[in-house]
Amino acid sequence: MSSPKKLSPFSCAVLVLVGENGAGPHDLVRMMRQGRVYWAAPESQFYAEPKRLAAAGYLEATKMPGRTHERTHYTLTHQGKDALREWLATPTRFPRIQNEAIVRLLGAPYADRGELLKSLNALRDDLDELDGELAAAAQREAGLPHRATALRLNRRLAQRIVDAHRQWLDEVEQEL
Repeated sequence: MSSPKKLSPFSCAVLVLVGENGAGPHDLVRMMRQGRVYWAAPESQFYAEPKRLAAAGYLEATKMPGRTHERTHYTLTHQGKDALREWLATPTRFPRIQNEAIVRLLGAPYADRGELLKSLNALRDDLDELDGELAAAAQREAGLPHRATALRLNRRLAQRIVDAHRQWLDEVEQEL
């Protein structure tokens, strides 16, 4: 069994998402899609990581009926809760950011200005979509009273991130 210190930030994210009520991999993927402004990972990782965490004793797996076949439902074990408490007590670092738009702007000397702006402005559609997702998230908060405060605070941060990207795109358009 691996020690809590060897859990990756992604492992801890899965443990947090499983939370008190438990979750299946399909639930984790849905939550990841809804929270893509905070964390992005391939969907396959949200299927593989719970299995790994269960094998290591952090999650307990049970089979539950599904629409077409049995589904695995994971819940936190005492070891998983202890690992979360230990991880939550460690210092938080600035988040890792992989922003393709920034790299594209750095490549401006190699691009046609109009084509680059068109490429960057495609991000506006994603930002509009994220606005819609954040509005839907606001509606879901009331149904999760045990997480409502954290969800509200995270949603507000996400909205500021989306707004900052929109403002950045405006600046890029003005200065290029």
